[in-house]
Amino acid sequence: MNDSMSLGIHRLWKDILLHQMNPYPGTQLLDVAGGTGDIAFRFINYVRSQWEHQIRQKLKSHQNLSWQEISKSYEEEELKLPGGSQVVVCDINKEMIKVGKQKAQHLGYSEGLSWVVGNAEELPFNDNKFDVYTIAFGIRNVTHIDQALQEAYRVLKPGGRFLCLEFSQVSNPLVSRLYDLYSFQVIPVLGEIIAGDWKSYQYLVESIRRFPAQEVFKAMIEDAGFLKVEYRNLTAGIVAIHSGFKL
Repeated sequence: MNDSMSLGIHRLWKDILLHQMNPYPGTQLLDVAGGTGDIAFRFINYVRSQWEHQIRQKLKSHQNLSWQEISKSYEEEELKLPGGSQVVVCDINKEMIKVGKQKAQHLGYSEGLSWVVGNAEELPFNDNKFDVYTIAFGIRNVTHIDQALQEAYRVLKPGGRFLCLEFSQVSNPLVSRLYDLYSFQVIPVLGEIIAGDWKSYQYLVESIRRFPAQEVFKAMIEDAGFLKVEYRNLTAGIVAIHSGFKL
């Protein structure tokens, strides 16, 4: 569905989300409604890339090391995430979790990755557990958004960060008209052609239109207790990244 809605641009939006998160080695991430693993896999790749950069910088200062010692430096951390980084994927849909696990196995992701079936409105985790909470293209499908936000606040450590990537309200009038035309006239047709399911794709469009505008959602995040709340529009506001901190 995300491919149909975004013409594949959702991959770029998710990459931007990770760069905005900028996780460090040791980060404990909870990705909610992330059953396909898209955010989790990007997180693992990003942290490993950061670690490899640190190793290269370290090796540059030890020019007299043998190739065996250099090789050993990489092998010791090859199969695990540096600094004890961990990503927990939580999704209410068991089938989506199954898809994510299959993808992880196929792509070779195992260390530092776990999967939990759970409801965003009642997360099965202790208080103050995670450094970062992400939810990408999932919160608009939550029945009680305010409750999900409160749960996000509860499970984050003090200083933890909330990040939400979601379809939003287009700011440019011309783009808005074109986007509405595409959404209501093209996407349901694509749904029928691709999946034989007009209604689900029509619901997808309608759920996006019902989702609160950027400023309204920002206020909801603040009401849940988060501070330094801000949002970043992407692609003229077709999607937005909302960010807040538990301070």
